[in-house]
Amino acid sequence: MFSTIVYIFFVLLIIGTILVILTDDDDNSSKKIAWIIIVTLLPVIGLIAYLIIGLNPRRTSRFKVLHEKFSEIFNGKTTEEIRERLFGHSVEDKIAPEYQELARLLSHSNGTTVSDGNEIEIITSGQRKFEALMRDLENARKYIHMEYFYFRRDSGSRKIKELLMKKAREGVKVRFIHENIANIDISPHYYNEMKKAGVEVVKFTRSRFNLLRLSAQLNYRDHRKIAIIDGKVGYTGGMNIGDDYFLKWRDTHLRITGNAVAALQYSFLFSFISSGGKISGAFADMFPESVPVSGPGRLVQIVPDEPDDKWPIIHMGAVWAVQHSSRYVYIQTPYFVPPEPLMQALKAAALKGTDVRIMMPQVSDSFFMDPANKSHYQECLDAGIRIYEKTGSFIHSKTIVSDDYLSIVGSANMDFRSLELNYEINAYIYDRDTALENRDIFLKDLENCCEILPEQWKARPWYKKLWETVMRLFAPLL
Repeated sequence: MFSTIVYIFFVLLIIGTILVILTDDDDNSSKKIAWIIIVTLLPVIGLIAYLIIGLNPRRTSRFKVLHEKFSEIFNGKTTEEIRERLFGHSVEDKIAPEYQELARLLSHSNGTTVSDGNEIEIITSGQRKFEALMRDLENARKYIHMEYFYFRRDSGSRKIKELLMKKAREGVKVRFIHENIANIDISPHYYNEMKKAGVEVVKFTRSRFNLLRLSAQLNYRDHRKIAIIDGKVGYTGGMNIGDDYFLKWRDTHLRITGNAVAALQYSFLFSFISSGGKISGAFADMFPESVPVSGPGRLVQIVPDEPDDKWPIIHMGAVWAVQHSSRYVYIQTPYFVPPEPLMQALKAAALKGTDVRIMMPQVSDSFFMDPANKSHYQECLDAGIRIYEKTGSFIHSKTIVSDDYLSIVGSANMDFRSLELNYEINAYIYDRDTALENRDIFLKDLENCCEILPEQWKARPWYKKLWETVMRLFAPLL
């Protein structure tokens, strides 16, 4: 009798979980099907996995409390001039008219808008990123803010860690956010050394145990890469802190000076305070007047995205950019598992005659992501999208450049995790010279690529096709 009751309860629990999945506000049918398959075939594991990593934070108002609290703190510690710089829309008129609606769309994330008067260095060498960052950190006089998905223990990482500790001992305010799960192999002692030197270290998610918090810690990760020095210099892009990025991989990062640094600062402060960090006093000195740049400066919009926001704004921005491209759109991404709206936009762009090219690594750094990437090749090739695999060093860049005007450089990959689950940040640059530079970088990288031809791809072994088909089912969960 007891076993029958347990069995009925278990069946009802599975049915209930499937109903929760089906009625989720998420419109991603592929992800729903993947979860239903897992829950049905592996009931115990599937139920536990869904409760831990499958819950959709966009359907709950719990995390909105953090935003409301931060807005109250921020408004009380800043001036009207600072808020106008971050949230005003006067600069949007300087963008080419056909791109102004994109800027308005992107401002719906946290409200940050387009800034002018920016200088940008596009960094494609990890060694250059390391040297420039070390120099800027050494020159810091007031504060250093850093937020990174990976902060390793290798040679380059330790040099940066030691410099952060040195600057903290000198009296510079150093605040540091580390992602919790991604750095789980780093012992607390590593961070305690930093704390003893005066560095204010916080985990991205606090450890209070409940189901939603556990889900957030395991699934919704802080994938951003941000450094801000004295409110005047900012870094963001694809490079984490580690020797893979400094010495081995091909990646793209930005060094920014000008008004866009304020938007990076705003994003960092939200992450720091919502993760339990404390900042006393006003925020005014964190938003100094920007130094005028030589020439007209670049128009830049910093766009953070969060899984608990109502709208997946970076995903929407990528779809818009592809849909509105007319001549070309060139994409670099290490992981290509696009949600259905983005995949449809890419195919539609190619079918209407846009030159759509996607560059990925020949071999992924993940056993699972390699077949997942390749599982999308056939439908891309059928639509006329050109696929390139980069040989040699692993390419970790996350970039889009289109029509000699729009450039997107940031932390977000073209996969479900970045576009729906992670905390990401991208820079949208509305500028012809920057777009031409990014276009030339893409074309230069083609020299170390092999193009995937339709006939070649169809001739691959059957077992690879089967493995790719299987991984395609689970792609929304990777």
